[in-house]
Amino acid sequence: MRRRDGSKIWISNHTQAIRDDNGEIVHYEGVVRDINERRLAETARRESEERYRSLVENTLEGYFMCEVPSGKFVFLNQAICDLFGYDRQTAFTLTVWDVIDPGDRELLGERVRERLEGKGDNFTTNRYTARHRDGGRVRIEVSTSLVSYGGKTVLQGVLHDVTEKERLQRQLQQVQKMESVGRLAGGVAHDFNNMLSVIIGFAELALERVGPDDPMHGDLEEILTAARRSGAITGQLLAFARRQTIAPRVLDLNETVGRILKMLRRLIGEDIDLVWVPRADAWPVKMDPVQIDQLLANLCVNARDAIADVGKITIETANRTFDAAYCANHPGFVPGDFVMLAVSDDGCGMTRETMENIFEPFFTTKGVGEGTGLGMATVYGIVKQNGGFINVYSEPDSGTTVKIYLTRHASDAVVEAAPPLVESPLGKGETVLVVEDEAATLKLVQRMLTSLGYRVIAAGTPSRAMELAAAHTGDIKLLITDVVMPEMNGRQLARNLQARFPDSRCLFMSGYTANVIAHRGILEAGVAFIQKPFSKQALAVAVRRCLR
Repeated sequence: MRRRDGSKIWISNHTQAIRDDNGEIVHYEGVVRDINERRLAETARRESEERYRSLVENTLEGYFMCEVPSGKFVFLNQAICDLFGYDRQTAFTLTVWDVIDPGDRELLGERVRERLEGKGDNFTTNRYTARHRDGGRVRIEVSTSLVSYGGKTVLQGVLHDVTEKERLQRQLQQVQKMESVGRLAGGVAHDFNNMLSVIIGFAELALERVGPDDPMHGDLEEILTAARRSGAITGQLLAFARRQTIAPRVLDLNETVGRILKMLRRLIGEDIDLVWVPRADAWPVKMDPVQIDQLLANLCVNARDAIADVGKITIETANRTFDAAYCANHPGFVPGDFVMLAVSDDGCGMTRETMENIFEPFFTTKGVGEGTGLGMATVYGIVKQNGGFINVYSEPDSGTTVKIYLTRHASDAVVEAAPPLVESPLGKGETVLVVEDEAATLKLVQRMLTSLGYRVIAAGTPSRAMELAAAHTGDIKLLITDVVMPEMNGRQLARNLQARFPDSRCLFMSGYTANVIAHRGILEAGVAFIQKPFSKQALAVAVRRCLR
């Protein structure tokens, strides 16, 4: 109806016909009510509901209502369907208990019971593991409260996917742990490795003077074994923290792995079948071949320990390319070209809880004395130091597969490995200047080199080294120097000495990586380095390689 001014107005009209005695309609009577305000209020309410529904339907966060305690959905938006991979019709046939992971159902049930009993706050936020339609796990954060809906008490909730957020948090925690362990390792490794060098070196020298039948021979062997194991633990810590000194070169991964298969077969034992499946055209990678040995040794030992009796371990290589779209849907993957190195076993597999901790330093499922808990931590550190990434796939009783992705090297030119020097090569009377501020280590290196046939000039400080060099009348063929010393570092000393003896070579030694000779633990081309602790044979080989 319209008013006189032309504006519309909503009315409610109730009329009836008035009839005479003959049943003829005489006139109509009616009551007219102004319902304009009520109609406007209903229209506003309807528009508000439509806006709210549109907002809920189109928001990126999931919204749902479900009956309690049955968990039957009475409302859910499209975001819920998308998150769990169901269409709307199928989703309404499910309950909350169908999508929550079995391991978290009890926790959710406890929260709902507390709410119904009036315990705690009505509005709470919790995290749960849910199941996607394809069986994958999704981590969700859910904020819930009890409300009245359609005359019933229902649980309403807003949830969103925090899977990627938690993955990034774990990565940050891992980086922080690595930095902490790295600082610890760097702090103790220098002094600890200096002392181990002295123990190993003098035990070796003593062993040379003791016959196999001497009662002291076995004691000295035990000392050497314990010292070498201690050095290996420090090395694992440095590898985990990415402070291990490495000398990368371009490698054919298939060839490198092929050379150590015999050693790996001895390592895992005769009851386990080792299968080698190389890809014929695997791309080259650039890394230290010693680290390939470390990766496979640690992975094969873990695989061996996961197999109770007889079984199989498979090592394979493959080329893999990942684009940004693939990586967006596969957390942990990085775009680019990679060479995959995979180690699989048919052993006992791992639970989800174990999987979440495998890269933790000192975490182990083995008994006391059976493992240090640094194996997978070492693998992780090596892979990260070389710019790669690692993924682990495992289920209880279904075995484990560890896939390492190493960055493809741009050039196809493979650097040939230097021929190994397995014996302790002797010197030819060359003059070697040794500079070391730790007196015991200096004395040890001097005795080792003298016994190998070198003429040795020993100095405890850089300034003393330059004084002795200035007073020396002949050539100095090689400088062996510690990296970190008072007055000046090893690299500065090498430059100063080469100004006087241009043809002299330099061999650096240290208990840990120092940035003066290595950037992030990676040696520059042409830099010779020996890691403490080292044996007499290792020193003999390193010196000979510098001088030839």
